[in-house]
Order: sequence, then structure tokens, then C-alpha cells
Amino acid sequence: MSSTMAGRARAMCVALAAAALASCGATERTLTPAVAPSSGGTAALGPPAPTVPADRLVGKWGLGAYHRDSDRPRTEKEARAQCSNPYVIAKGSNGGVIMHLADEKEPEELFLKINGGKTYLGPTGPAPMAEDREIVSNDGRVVIMRFMDPDVIKRYGTSIYVRCGA
Repeated sequence: MSSTMAGRARAMCVALAAAALASCGATERTLTPAVAPSSGGTAALGPPAPTVPADRLVGKWGLGAYHRDSDRPRTEKEARAQCSNPYVIAKGSNGGVIMHLADEKEPEELFLKINGGKTYLGPTGPAPMAEDREIVSNDGRVVIMRFMDPDVIKRYGTSIYVRCGA
């Protein structure tokens, strides 16, 4: 191999490695606030901050689910009644929250992720993944989440979490 070809091969490897490292940043577990580009064209320094800080999900919640939007008020009332046996969301050791994935017996640490202006909660990886759920709304008292996997949403519907004691 000539020195020119070897140099091109090395440059290609460096470029591929740089691209691979850049894509790793998109799945980072800790989310840092983005810096808006200035008029000078400065790029954002990190992914946008989640619309729901992980700490605001920690606590005891009444949990319900519905399939039709017209059922939401009734389901919210029923979820509030579940506070006598609440679903507990704990703080994870890596900045996420401890919750169950669909159909999983054991809870695991899930992370907030942003993509296209939407907030997702799920395992480490790009959003949205099939295992993720989108945080549709959150007013601090009621959080509504929708699974991304069409099969899972057919079975479980849209989840509504009502903070206990609120």
C-alpha cells in the first residue's frame, strides 16, 4: 500500500471514529441544558433540558390507564383512589428514575430523553425506542405517558399518574 493510500485510510478511520464518538453523545444519560445558538452561529453545547426533571417524577403515584381520551377524567379519579396502594417511582443511581418497562417484572433505571421537542422516558439509547414512553403532559400533579410500541399501547393504553398527597 502506498503512503498516500495509507494516509487516506488513516484519515478515513479517524473520521469514522469521530462520527461514532459524536453519535455516542446523543445517548448520554445525563442531560445538560442546551445553549441557544447566538447570532454568530454558535452551536448548542448539549441536548436540550428535559421538560420534566427526573427528580419531579420521584414519589408516590396513583396509577391508571385509558384507551379513549373521553375516559381520562374518570381514570384520573380512579388513579387518585389508588394512592392507598401507590406506585412508587424512586430516584436512580445514575440520574434516572426506577420504574417498570412494559411487561417486565423487575423495575430498572429509566432516563429522560429529548428528540424533536418531545420528552421520552426509557432505557439508555436514542429516542424514541420501542421501550420508551412519551411524556405527553405534566403539570406537577398529573403526568400522562404514552408507550411508543404500538402493541404495548393497544394492551395498556395511555398511563396517567396522579401524585399522592397533592
